[in-house]
Amino acid sequence: MQEFPLRLRWEGSTASEYTRDAVASTEGKQDIAVSAASSYGGNDARWNPEDLFGASLATCHMLTFLSLAKKVRLDVRGYEDHTTVTIDTVEKVTRVTKVRLAPTIRVAPGTDVAKVREMFEKAHKYCFIGQSVTSEVLMEPTIEGA
Repeated sequence: MQEFPLRLRWEGSTASEYTRDAVASTEGKQDIAVSAASSYGGNDARWNPEDLFGASLATCHMLTFLSLAKKVRLDVRGYEDHTTVTIDTVEKVTRVTKVRLAPTIRVAPGTDVAKVREMFEKAHKYCFIGQSVTSEVLMEPTIEGA
């Protein structure tokens, strides 16, 4: 078992209108300025939970994919994901209903595109963040360079 502690700090007063701005931190790393999305009264200049949710899933998926690609000797040269998090209200509960992972994956010439796609899809099975969410995860890679 591994644990990853963090601290979330907020100061203000909820007696009237209040700030949604806070700071997330953990030992040895840069602080992250966080807030709610502006549609929830927050500050769009800061990372919000929706951003962080998408970044967590996309990063975990990418790192799992790269590990699998290395194991099967695929020469991946670049990976740029354009992730979209969709929030909707279902049965009066607002939740993340869908995350779209749409990376452009650059590979060395002659690389087996079907194998790249297979490892990309397999990465979802082994990505612990992906296995921890109940949202639909759409995976729509574009593979270049083969």
